[in-house]
Amino acid sequence: QLQLVESGGGLVQPGGSLKLSCQAAGDTLDEFAIGWFRQAPGKEREGVSCISAEDGSTYYEDFVKGRFTISIDNAKDTIYLKMDSLKPEDTAVYYCAAGYTTAQDMCLLPRTEDYWGQGTQVTVTA
Repeated sequence: QLQLVESGGGLVQPGGSLKLSCQAAGDTLDEFAIGWFRQAPGKEREGVSCISAEDGSTYYEDFVKGRFTISIDNAKDTIYLKMDSLKPEDTAVYYCAAGYTTAQDMCLLPRTEDYWGQGTQVTVTA
């Protein structure tokens, strides 16, 4: 069974950068779409960016376009989210998840039966 472990979160000032990692174990990512999601206190979980391990296609929500970059290292079964120009409103717990779907559908239609990591906290504050 696929297991996902996030890392790389932390405290950063506005305008700063962080790079999150999502390490997969227990299965290969070849047929999965993998996504980054976030949930801020008092808010619903939302998709951030997703990528297809099969064809490399990506999807970004408008609020991160031009600031965040998703990538995958298939040899390491690791997905990354490079976050630049961070804003206080990016503060949230960031989760990675994987499912048998497309990159866009992974972000827009995540399912509880998909595989989820435990999350990593990102805090953007002066």
